[in-house]
Amino acid sequence: MTIKVILGTATPGGGFPLYGGAFADTINETDPSLSVEPRNTKGSTENIPLLEAGQLDIGLCTGEPAYEAFQGIGRPRSDLKIIAAMYSTAGMFVVRGDSPAKAIGDLKGKPVAFGAKGSGLTILSRYVLDGLGLDQDKDFQALYLDKAADGPAMVLDGRAAALWGGGIGWPGFAAVAQAGGRFIAPNAEEATRVRAKHNFLKALTLPAGSYPGQTAAIASVGSWSFVLARPTLADDTAHALARALDKGRAALAKRLAQAAETTPQNTATAAPRPELIHPGVRKYLKEIGL
Repeated sequence: MTIKVILGTATPGGGFPLYGGAFADTINETDPSLSVEPRNTKGSTENIPLLEAGQLDIGLCTGEPAYEAFQGIGRPRSDLKIIAAMYSTAGMFVVRGDSPAKAIGDLKGKPVAFGAKGSGLTILSRYVLDGLGLDQDKDFQALYLDKAADGPAMVLDGRAAALWGGGIGWPGFAAVAQAGGRFIAPNAEEATRVRAKHNFLKALTLPAGSYPGQTAAIASVGSWSFVLARPTLADDTAHALARALDKGRAALAKRLAQAAETTPQNTATAAPRPELIHPGVRKYLKEIGL
């Protein structure tokens, strides 16, 4: 008997559908008793209520909406559970190579594409800018996209001065970097200020060579994204997903470089609290000595 697992991703052209496809292919190939089916959604902020309503079995979610749901910030506390830590996302802006902007302050008052409306990346930017005493909607001409894929073209044709995003292999960054774009991240002093105000954000680094023409590592702040499960997902199913993910680790990393960070160790350490990890996954982590 095959267990069907519906996976919520995000809008086409962003990092989540890419990851979701690689995740599903790897699990389905590793454990034929599971059938993971990716589904496009509006992203993190839609995946959470869909999971809570039982309309998805698992869903991809960036760190900030997950944190707000777990803590009950601006909403009731959620009892969703973590299946896996996906990858870390160091947030930053990308601008055209000929842009005069060198620092975040240089983008004030300019049109900036902050990402798709339902994307967790737009919430990460809100927290980062708030840590610097800036308001995303008041201090910038904030542009919110219907599809993540619309962002790069807006920077390249000058409709936007910058595009916000994050992580390794993010399609929006790849497109602008390919055309000679460069990155703007919080400097050391700014990063310290952001983390002092929002301590759930972590110091993260984008390794050198993550994008075309990016020769040096870029230090920034950000968070881990998670695969979350509806509260009623059976322990056996969660255990099987964790096991298949671990066994198929090399295949997953081959499909998507960024997914090399999807490891049982990272799931154990990135979860804000151990009890937020699904009991079926915790059982698997115990079995492998974590």
